[in-house]
Amino acid sequence: MARILCFGELLLRFSPTPGGQWLKEQQLPVYLGGAELNVATALANWDLPVSYCTALPDNFLSVDVLKAIEERKIKTDAILISGDRIGNYYLTQGTDLKNSSVVYDREHSAFAHLKKGAINWDRILQDISWFHFSAISPALNESVAEVCLEALQAASKRNITISVDLNHRAKLWKDRNPHDVMSKLLPYCDVVMGNLWSAHDLLGIPLDAPLIAGKDKTSYLQHAHLTSARILKRFARVKTVACTFRFEAGERGIVYYGSLYTENHWSDSSQYQSENILDKVGSGDCFMAGLIYGLYNHLPEEKVIQFASAAGFGKFFEKGDATTQDLAAIWERTKQYE
Repeated sequence: MARILCFGELLLRFSPTPGGQWLKEQQLPVYLGGAELNVATALANWDLPVSYCTALPDNFLSVDVLKAIEERKIKTDAILISGDRIGNYYLTQGTDLKNSSVVYDREHSAFAHLKKGAINWDRILQDISWFHFSAISPALNESVAEVCLEALQAASKRNITISVDLNHRAKLWKDRNPHDVMSKLLPYCDVVMGNLWSAHDLLGIPLDAPLIAGKDKTSYLQHAHLTSARILKRFARVKTVACTFRFEAGERGIVYYGSLYTENHWSDSSQYQSENILDKVGSGDCFMAGLIYGLYNHLPEEKVIQFASAAGFGKFFEKGDATTQDLAAIWERTKQYE
C-alpha cells in the first residue's frame, strides 16, 4: 500500500500550568508537537501507512525523539539529520496556539535551516501516494518556503495527491506577505483545509463581513461555500476544500462543526459541542488527519466530513498535541451527534 508523507517541523511543546505553579512544583510537561507530526500520529493510529519528514540535529534528544516517533508506527527514514537544535514553544495548559501568550523558540532550528537540495525527494517520494504539509513551514523563512515549493514540484511530477492545512501563525510571518508565498504553493495542491479567516489571511480570499455579522451557523456555512468556490476558481488543481468552525461557548466550552466541498457536492457536519474541554491544541491537525483518512479510503463525502469533524472535536478532550483516539470511538461519536 502506498504511503502518506507528512512534511514539517517537529517541535517540543513545554506546557506550564497557569499562575506559575509549574515553578513551585518543579514540573514542566513536554509533548512532541508540530502540525504535520500530529497528523501523521493520528493516521498511524488509524492504521494507515505513514512516513514523516523533518530535520533533526545529531544529538541524544533526537535519538529519544526518533524512538518515540517510531513507537507511534510512523516511518522515520525520511528524516534528515542536520543542524544544531530542535525548535520548541511554550504554551500555558488549556490555552490556544492563536493566543498571544504562546512563546516560540524555534529560531535557527534544524528545520528552519533547510535549503533546496538538502532533501533527496527522488528517494523519499518513491512509495508515496499522498503528500501533506501546512502553511506553518513556508511561514518560517524564505529558504524553507523554497524547500516546500521544491517538494511540491517533485510530488506533482509523480502525480502524488497534495494536501495543505492553511494554519495561520501571524507571529511567524513577521514582515513577509503570506499571499505572495502561498500563491506559489497552492497551484500544486489538490486538497485544502482551513477556515474563512485563514483563507483570507493567507490567500487573500475576501471576507463578506455583512454575511457573517450575525454569527449564525447558516451564514457561516454559506460563507464557507463561497470561500471554497473562490479557492477552486483561483487554483485549478484544487478539487476539495474543507472549512472548520470553532467557537468558545461559556468559560470552558466549545462549539465545533465543518463543511466540505468536493466534485460539485457540498456536505456539512453535525454540530458538536461541550461545556468543558481539556486542551485546544491539535484539534485542527486531528480534523486534517480525519479528512485525509476519509479521502484516502474513498469514503462518501458525508462520511468524510462527519469523521473529520468528530475526530477534531474529540481532540479537545485529550492533553498533548496529538490524538490517541481510535476509529471506533470516532465513528461512535458521529452517531451520537447525528
